[in-house]
Amino acid sequence: MESRSSLRLKGYHAIAIYRQAKVLVVTDDEVSRLFDLADLIFAVGRQIRPAHDRSTEMCTPVESIVMRYVDRNPGTSARAAAEVTLLPSSNLSRVLRGLEKKGLVRRDTDIHDSRCVRIYPTARARENLQHLREAWSQTLEGIVDDAETIDLVNTTLRRIETELAWRHARMRAPHAQDN
Repeated sequence: MESRSSLRLKGYHAIAIYRQAKVLVVTDDEVSRLFDLADLIFAVGRQIRPAHDRSTEMCTPVESIVMRYVDRNPGTSARAAAEVTLLPSSNLSRVLRGLEKKGLVRRDTDIHDSRCVRIYPTARARENLQHLREAWSQTLEGIVDDAETIDLVNTTLRRIETELAWRHARMRAPHAQDN
């Protein structure tokens, strides 16, 4: 079980996380550093643009989020995609229809359960992803050239993404609402 409370005391922003009788207190400096980290992630994300190649199918930001998940999880269900992308199922359905019209995803009926639909990226989606890899690599080229630094940043960002996804899942779980 985990519960969270927050209060402000003399130069400390106390965030108490109760997990197995452990309490974590975060100082104002730590809160500022974590805010700066989130702010920089947000700002850098806004600077990285999709490729403007005419052969590449342009996606909206929400379509890009869904495509990222489908590319990494071919054969996923719509329910799983909606949960991970934090989209209501009605919004995901609309996004999937748009991606199908663009030729980026296909939906197949699950061979074991005809009530379930599986979502797959198409060959066109794979081509788009390759164009995007090339464009983003060129965008970031020369900014950080040290492979170890790049690996460290990638590892740290993956850990942040995984932890945030876990927290969102815990918040959606029925027993989490009892806290």
